[in-house]
Amino acid sequence: MSMASVLNPQDIDKALAECAAAFNHKTFFATSGLSKKSDAELAKVFNILDQDQSGFIEVEELKLFLQNFSSNARKLNDSETKAFLDAGDSDHDGKIGVDEFKCMVKA
Repeated sequence: MSMASVLNPQDIDKALAECAAAFNHKTFFATSGLSKKSDAELAKVFNILDQDQSGFIEVEELKLFLQNFSSNARKLNDSETKAFLDAGDSDHDGKIGVDEFKCMVKA
């Protein structure tokens, strides 16, 4: 499954362009259309992001977040990754579960 099966490709391109210089998860979620998706659709996106299918999005997967939307997108830098993790990791276990992801996207 690809992100284009859940999101509009033009919205993905616009969100990636906005995050070319600096990543802000709230801006990305809004521009890409993620924040308007149902829980079921967000679960599909989560499964794509959870590349090792561990049930969690870990730090290394967060660094590659944008590349899940476009293979030529950049990696997140360490400070962007930490801010992203801090925003989503409500139980402070160092990773983001599916429910945490849904809450973060809809916040």
